[in-house]
Amino acid sequence: MKLNYKKQGSGKPIIILHGLFGMLDNWQSIANQLAENHEVWLVDQRNHGRSPHANEHTYSLMASDLNELITNHTIDNPLLVGHSMGGKTVMWFAQKYPGVARALVVVDMGIREYPIHHDGIIDALHSLKVDKITSRNEADEQLANRISSFGIRQFLLKNLHRKKEGGFEWKFNLPVLETAMENIVEALPDGNVEIPALFIAGGASNYITAADVPEIMAQFTNAEVEVIPDAGHWVHAEKPNEVTKLIEQMATK
Repeated sequence: MKLNYKKQGSGKPIIILHGLFGMLDNWQSIANQLAENHEVWLVDQRNHGRSPHANEHTYSLMASDLNELITNHTIDNPLLVGHSMGGKTVMWFAQKYPGVARALVVVDMGIREYPIHHDGIIDALHSLKVDKITSRNEADEQLANRISSFGIRQFLLKNLHRKKEGGFEWKFNLPVLETAMENIVEALPDGNVEIPALFIAGGASNYITAADVPEIMAQFTNAEVEVIPDAGHWVHAEKPNEVTKLIEQMATK
């Protein structure tokens, strides 16, 4: 699959993948800083943003999509950065295509299977009749009945696209993502990745716990874990300067 992307800057390449229900724009401010010294590729994963929709949504396919992008554009020895679902994608990629990436930065995602916990968000998205609403404010008011967090609502509403014939539609492929949820939360297969890998954990998030670290280190033998205090799962949105600094350090190693 040919993924939608945005390229900026010059230097050693960095490829950044967003998480579930995200899009490449989520990383734009960090990309702007990194692009001062590096070639940065922001990518929409399949069934997200402006990338094509497909009936299948697995990490094996997402890793294959990423490999197609790297191959088609002759991206040499990139640093791969991924948040949440994007983090699991770059881990799969490193296992499936050894020798392609020079290093990984995994933002708030471990290797274990996670319980399905997106039902509330999916129910809220279904409750919003996007083809009937007339404005983003109206959409926000309706979502507020189901989702109290303003930040999460704004994150989701970035995906609203106004149709030429009127009304809105979601950029992400909600029906497929809903049915693929078991794939999205599944564990990384057993493997051994030797390239440098930095795992960035939000101190207020439970995606990477102290109990997860030994299992991560067993599969990623050249890994480090950095905890950013007081940050939740959307570490890059809450602590962009700290995340940018850590990526920059990995990029210049």
